[in-house]
Amino acid sequence: MIADFETFKIELSLSKVEICRELYHQNRGLIRIKKEHVAVKNLVRIIDSTLRLTRSKGFHAMSLRDLCADSGFSIGGLYAYIKNKDDLLYLIQSHGILLLRRTMLAYIQDIESPMDKLSAALKAHVYLSELMLAWFYFSYMETKSLPERHKREAVAIELEIEDIFFGIIQEGIASSLFRAVDARLLASLTKAMMQDWYLKRHKYRKQGVSVEQYPEFVRDVLASYLLR
Repeated sequence: MIADFETFKIELSLSKVEICRELYHQNRGLIRIKKEHVAVKNLVRIIDSTLRLTRSKGFHAMSLRDLCADSGFSIGGLYAYIKNKDDLLYLIQSHGILLLRRTMLAYIQDIESPMDKLSAALKAHVYLSELMLAWFYFSYMETKSLPERHKREAVAIELEIEDIFFGIIQEGIASSLFRAVDARLLASLTKAMMQDWYLKRHKYRKQGVSVEQYPEFVRDVLASYLLR
């Protein structure tokens, strides 16, 4: 169960390192650095720098020289991790997908009550998107201009996360805790409400809505519709 946003932030910081460690082991043919701790630390730098540049100027407008200037790598140093922007795109997508999937599943796995599970899934998604705003924005806004393979991966992860909400709603219906509703449509609507948080962050900031308040409000809206 998620305690609060600050605790989540600490846990996510550790998770990002673990995800980069997993990326390192999965891509030994691409990454030519033998020392794991060095490679993992630098992968975090490369990914964070790429997302920062993408948010300011767009992925397609960003060059590898821009990335070197922002991250502090030389061109030769960067080539020890990637050969081109397609390799970079693969690392960015893989990192975000692994982290999103693992985080969502980790925070709901030991919860029995469908309502509590739904609440935990909402918090995990909103908290994660708050801390990884650049990746979520990248994944949504850049999808239309990605190569076909990466476009399919981006759509697949969005449907996978929607399926998590769908499964929880179905579970609540099966246990008679929730009313019999269109679980697929409600899961799609729930995912859209999650997207609204990170795509229109300025709107909620202007309204004074905090990262803790938003998932609580969405949960209350869903509860008023679902609970018998």
